[in-house]
Amino acid sequence: MDKNTVFGFIAIAAILFGFTWYQSKQQAKVNEAMAVEQARQDSIENVRKEASLAAMAKADTSLAEVAEALAGTQRVYQDSLLESSRLAAAEYIVLSNDVMEVALSTKGAQPYSVKLTKYCNYDSTATYLFNPGQARFGASVYAGEYINTADFVFGIVEKTDKSATFRLPFSGGGYIEQTYSLKDGSYDLGSALSFVGMDNVIPKNVTTIDFDYNVTIPRMEKGYQNEMRYSKTDVYYPGEKKPAEIGRGKSASKKIDGRSEWFAFQQQFFSMIVTPEMGFVNGEIGVEFVKEDDPSHNLMVCNAQMRADFKSSDKVVFPIRYYFGPNHYKTLKAYNNKYEKIIPLGGWLVGWFTKYVIIPLFDFLHNWISNFGIIILLMTIFIKTVVLPLSYKSYSSSAKMQAIKPEIDKLNEKYPDQNDAMKKQQAQMDLYRRAGINPMGGCLPMLIQFPILWAMFRFFPASIELRQQSFLWADDLSGYDSILDFGFRIPLLGDHLSLFALLMAVSMFFYSRMTTTQMSGNDPNAQSMRFMTLWMMPIMMFFICNNLSAGLSYYYLLSNIITMIETFVIKKFFVDADAIRARLKATEGKKAPKSKWQLRLEEAQRMQEQMRKQQKR
Repeated sequence: MDKNTVFGFIAIAAILFGFTWYQSKQQAKVNEAMAVEQARQDSIENVRKEASLAAMAKADTSLAEVAEALAGTQRVYQDSLLESSRLAAAEYIVLSNDVMEVALSTKGAQPYSVKLTKYCNYDSTATYLFNPGQARFGASVYAGEYINTADFVFGIVEKTDKSATFRLPFSGGGYIEQTYSLKDGSYDLGSALSFVGMDNVIPKNVTTIDFDYNVTIPRMEKGYQNEMRYSKTDVYYPGEKKPAEIGRGKSASKKIDGRSEWFAFQQQFFSMIVTPEMGFVNGEIGVEFVKEDDPSHNLMVCNAQMRADFKSSDKVVFPIRYYFGPNHYKTLKAYNNKYEKIIPLGGWLVGWFTKYVIIPLFDFLHNWISNFGIIILLMTIFIKTVVLPLSYKSYSSSAKMQAIKPEIDKLNEKYPDQNDAMKKQQAQMDLYRRAGINPMGGCLPMLIQFPILWAMFRFFPASIELRQQSFLWADDLSGYDSILDFGFRIPLLGDHLSLFALLMAVSMFFYSRMTTTQMSGNDPNAQSMRFMTLWMMPIMMFFICNNLSAGLSYYYLLSNIITMIETFVIKKFFVDADAIRARLKATEGKKAPKSKWQLRLEEAQRMQEQMRKQQKR
C-alpha cells in the first residue's frame, strides 16, 4: 500500500468522523428543543391541573390569588422576559382617522376591534367589522422555544393618534417589534412585524413563520339569509383573473397549496383584506357561519393559517397591509390588486355590462339625484330604451300572434287528435308564412336581454350604495321590504311578506297574460307552457325575491310595467291586425315561398313523425 493510498484512507476516515460528530450535535440540539417544548406543554398541563385542584380545595380563594400563587412556582416559557410578558396585564390604545377607529391591544400587539365611523348597522348600532376581543392575530415562530406573539403583552414604545409601536424583548437579546399606522381618508391599516437582533435567538434552520388570523364578524344587515348569501372568504393567487371563493353562503374550508398574494374575510358589504408584501407560500382558510337564532348575533367565524418564508438575519421585517372597509367597487379597484373582484358582479359578459354600463350610469345619476328609488326608475327607463330596438321584434311578433289567434283556434278545432300533430304544425307554419310572422323572430332579442336581467340580479344585492337607503315603504333597498312579519318561518318563503316582491309577481302575471293569449285550444303542450308562464313563473319569482334586495324587486317591477306599456303601444300603433287578417284572406289557398329554416323544420317534423309511426309498429 503506497503513501497516497494511506493518506486517502485517513482523509476519508476524518470526513466520516467529522460528519458523524456534526450530525450527533445537530440531533442533540433537535432533541433538546423537543424536550424543552414537551416540558413546556407538560408545564402548561400541570398548571391547569393544579389550578383546578386548588380551586376545588380552596373555594374561598379567588382565581387571581390562585394564578398568582401558581405563577411563582410554574414556568411556561424558559425566557424570563417572555414569562413576565405572558403574565402581564393588557392595555388598549386607539388609532383613528376620519373613516375608522382601530383599537389595539398590547396583548399580542394586535387589533382588538375595528369600527367604521361613517356607517351604522341596520339596528342603528355602530358598525364594527369585528367587536372588541372578537379577533386574534398572531405570528408563530421557533425562537429557542415555540412562541406565538398573540400570547404575550408587548410594551408600548411610541404612540400618536395615527400610529403605534410595540416591542417584546427577549432575555437572550433582541426583540419583536410591531408597528401600525393610519392615514386620513384611508381604510388601510399599515403594519410591520420586525424581528430585530434575534439572529442568535432564532436558529438558522428556521425557514418559515406562521400567521394565524381568527375573526368573528357580527351581523350588520336586516336579513340574515341575504347577508349570509353574499358573505364568504377569498384568496388570490398570482396571475389569476379573480380570487377564488371559499364558502359563499355556507361553511367551508380549503387548503392553499401554492403561493397566494392576499386573502379576504368578506361580509356582504364590508371586508377585511390581508396583503403581505412577501406573500404567503401556503396555508388554509375557512369560514363557519353562525346559526340565525344564535344569541351572540354573530354572522360568521373566519380563520386563516398562512405560512411565509423566513430568513434569519439581524433584522427581518414583514410588512402587511390590512384593509378594513366597504366593498365599494371604485374604492377597491383603486388598489390595482384585483380587490374589486370580490364583489359578485357575474361572469365575464354580465360583469362587463355591470362594470362599464350599470355602475357608471348609477354613479352619474347619483351625482345629481339623492333618491335611489328615482335613480333606479331612471336607470330602468334608460336600459329599456336602449334595448327597445332589440325588443321591438319580440313585442311585434307577440302582437301579430294575437292578431291571428282566431285562425289558430280554427286549426286547433280542425286537428284535435294528437295523431294529427304534424299536420297541425305544418298548417300553423303555413299560416305564419302567409301572415308574415316569424315564430322564432322574438326569441333572439329576448335572449340578448337575459344578461341584463342577470346583471341587475347580481348588482343590486351587492351594491353598498343602496345600503340603508329608504324609498316609499322600504326602509332599506339593499334588504327585503317587509309589510307583514309572520313571527314564524314558512319554508321557502321566510318569516315576512315583501310588498315589492309581491307587486313584481303580480306585474309578471299580467304581462304573461298579455303575451300568452294566443296559447289556447286543446294542445296540451301549449296549455302546459301557458300554465308555466302565467302561474308558475310569477310564483317562483315571488318566492325567490321575497328575501332578496327590495331594490332588485323594485327594478323587476318597473321593468315589467314598462314592457307592458311598450307592448301595448306597439300593438296599438305599429301592428295593424286588420291588415294581417286581410293578408291571410288574400293568400288563402295559395302557397307561400318557404325559407331554408322552414324547410329544415318541416324535414325534422317529417322524420319525427316517421319515428313515431315506427315505434307504434
